[in-house]
Amino acid sequence: MGIMEIIGIAGSVSLLAGWRLYLCIFATGLAMRLDVLPLPEHLASLSVLGNPWVLAIAAFGALAEFFADKVMWLDSAWDTLHTLIRPVGGALLALAIVDPSDSTTQVVAFLLGGGASFLAHGGKASARAVVNASPEPVSNVVASSAEDVATVGLLWLAYEYPLAAGGIALVLLVLALSMLWRARKIVRRVFFRTPEVGR
Repeated sequence: MGIMEIIGIAGSVSLLAGWRLYLCIFATGLAMRLDVLPLPEHLASLSVLGNPWVLAIAAFGALAEFFADKVMWLDSAWDTLHTLIRPVGGALLALAIVDPSDSTTQVVAFLLGGGASFLAHGGKASARAVVNASPEPVSNVVASSAEDVATVGLLWLAYEYPLAAGGIALVLLVLALSMLWRARKIVRRVFFRTPEVGR
């Protein structure tokens, strides 16, 4: 596996961890435990995710997030709580993907993985805050379910097709940036309205 594929996988996993950290850990660990996801030798450090204790904790976190993320305003409280946890988790996942013998690459992966996770987390949290402002509660369930399905599907795609992982990371990056941009515009429109002239 070449450096571009490794960077693509690390970027994809880090960005997805910004949305659903526990689900990323659980899905990856379970796939390895069931031998559905045979990892190359240099990704052997990810095998810790298949540990029963890690799987149990990740499953509990994923289940709690699954329900918390579908309740209006509870999802924003959950996102606020995870503002530090998701970026650190994404950074550690990225760190586990790169070659452990190359300390420079490890530092770069840790910093970029944490930054990517933080960006994805910020985009998700901003978008969900906007969704919470809508009057109907069904928006939360739809948005959250879409994130669940997208996370598992894109995670599988990134591991199964390493060449496509870079493209997935790029799409996720653009999506996170667009969510932040739209949320910023909506917040400015709602809280910083300019008074109409002549009234």
